Amino acid sequence: MNGKTIDLTEAEWQVMECLWEKAPKTGRQLVNELAGKTGWGRSTTLTFLRRLEAKKAVASEEGEVVLEYRPLIAREEAALAETESFIGRVYNGSLSLLVSSMTKRQKLSKEEIGELYALLREMEEKE
Repeated sequence: MNGKTIDLTEAEWQVMECLWEKAPKTGRQLVNELAGKTGWGRSTTLTFLRRLEAKKAVASEEGEVVLEYRPLIAREEAALAETESFIGRVYNGSLSLLVSSMTKRQKLSKEEIGELYALLREMEEKE
């Protein structure tokens, strides 16, 4: 992504998941796959592909016979951008507020608590 963020809608995430699973895929393959998962028709799927191309998240190129689509961003990059956006919007950029909120609603296992301690120690050592 090279420093720029890409904001994906929930529907665009579904298209990207299909491409991250295996790429390249033809428009027909994506239409068939997404019809089974979402019930979308051909025009809806192709509209989302055009939007993703405009966002520079997907590229199309001539295959042997038809256009093939492939992701231009890795799933990890998109997930990190989404997480940063969420924390910024909902928790005013505070990771500790996010963790505090989540641990009040969901009990952490001893293993998860240990992982959090390890992450905090690692972060402390870097500073």
